Amino acid sequence: MQDTYRIAIGADDAGIVLKEAMVAYLTGHGYPVIDMSATATEDYPDVAERVARSVARGEHARAVLICGTGIGMAIAANKVPGIRAAQIPDSYSAERARKSNDAQIACFGSRTMGVEAALVCLQHWLVSDFAGGGSAPKVEKIKQVESRNLRAA
Repeated sequence: MQDTYRIAIGADDAGIVLKEAMVAYLTGHGYPVIDMSATATEDYPDVAERVARSVARGEHARAVLICGTGIGMAIAANKVPGIRAAQIPDSYSAERARKSNDAQIACFGSRTMGVEAALVCLQHWLVSDFAGGGSAPKVEKIKQVESRNLRAA
């Protein structure tokens, strides 16, 4: 197993059961986990922003977000500058999110996959690192698009 690093995790009310299984998996594998899930008055955009900002500030190396589909969390997290969040529907996508896109945040759908499948995907995402190579210029272009749009806003 590679070195462990701090992981933030956040879920809305739809993702609580899957979040608890992921926290147990992560802590069982030695990862320090900080739960930043929704309070009673919050929705998934609040959680996604809080978690994504913690990653952008370097407080956490990676993060996991969980809502009903994972889509809303990914969209909201990707609004934070410097963040690449990927919705993870399968293990191949989990691996490629890291190797090809250097995604720091994995977004899961509690209503679109079972706990066991989600844990397999989480494991693939955790052990994968950015491969660079032909993907590096593409990730750099993503950063340039972000930079241009921040200046234009």
